[in-house]
Amino acid sequence: MKVRRVGILLYDLVEALDVAGPADVFASANGLLPGSRAPYELISLAARRGRITSESGICFYADNALGEAGPFDTFIVPGGKGLRLNVKMRAHIAKFVLKRAERARRVASVCTGIYALADTGLLNGRNVTTHWRYASEVQRRWPKLAVDADSIYIKDGKFYTSAGVTAGIDLALAFVEEDFGRDLALAVAHEIVVYLKRSGGQLQYSGPLLAQTKGKAPFNDLAQWIHGNLAADLTLEALAERAELSPRHFARKFKTAFGVTPAAFVEEMRLDEARWLLANGADSIAELAQTVGYASDDTFRRAFERRYGIGPAEYRRRH
Repeated sequence: MKVRRVGILLYDLVEALDVAGPADVFASANGLLPGSRAPYELISLAARRGRITSESGICFYADNALGEAGPFDTFIVPGGKGLRLNVKMRAHIAKFVLKRAERARRVASVCTGIYALADTGLLNGRNVTTHWRYASEVQRRWPKLAVDADSIYIKDGKFYTSAGVTAGIDLALAFVEEDFGRDLALAVAHEIVVYLKRSGGQLQYSGPLLAQTKGKAPFNDLAQWIHGNLAADLTLEALAERAELSPRHFARKFKTAFGVTPAAFVEEMRLDEARWLLANGADSIAELAQTVGYASDDTFRRAFERRYGIGPAEYRRRH
C-alpha cells in the first residue's frame, strides 16, 4: 500500500485542535485499514525541532525543522494566534509552502492557517474559506481571494482551505474519502464520533446558534428545536404557544434574544438546510422543499432565489 506523507506545520501559539483533530483522523484511518503498513505517515515540522507550545498551553514536539523535511503528499497549515500576529513566522512558513507546493498533491489550511497560504500568492483568484470571525479581514487583506464565509471547507485545485477549529476534522475526513473511499471515511467518522459531512455551513455557528448561547429561557433550546423540526408548523403563533407566551410578547422577546424576527430566523434555518441538501442529497426540488417546511416547491424556489440570487436547481448544478 502506498504511504502518503502528511506534514503538519507547528509554531508557538498554534491552535491545538487544528493540529490534533486532523492528526487523529489520519491515525484512525491507519488503525482501521487492514495490512501491516499504515497508509498515512504523519510528520510534525516547525521552524526548529523541539517543543512547541499551543495557544491553550498544550505542548507538541516537532520532529523536523522546515528545511530538513522531505517531499510530502499533503501538508497542512493549522491556524493560531502565532501565525496571525507573528509576521516573521508567517513569512517563514509562507516561504516553505511556496517552495514545496508544486510537488505536493494537496496543500491545506485550517482556520487562520490561510494567512500563510495567502501570503504566497498561490490562492489568488481561488475560492477559499476561513473561520467566520476572520473572513472579512482575510478578504480585506488579500482582495484577490474569493472568500466564502459560510463553507466548512473548500477545494480549489490542489488547494484546500477550511473553517475554524473542528473544521480541520471535516477536511481530514474529506482527504480520507478521496484516498480510500466513503466507507473508510465513514468508519473513521464513527470511530471518532463525528458526522462524515455536517449539514449547514459555519454561519449557523456565528449567527442563530451564537444567539442561542446568549438566550435565556424560554429560548435557550428553541433554536436547536427549530433546526430539528423544519417541516413542522413554525408560525409565530405555534412558536409562541411552544414558549407559553402570547404571540406579541413572544415576538418582542425573540427579537431581543436573536436580533431578528421569528419568521426571518425560521427562513434562514430552512434555506441553510436546503443548501446542504441540494449539494449533498438526491431528492427532487419538490421533495426537498417539503423536507425543509415549504408548502410548495414554487414558494421554496422564490425564497431561495431571493436569498441567494440563484434558483435551487442552478445551485445544485454548481455545487
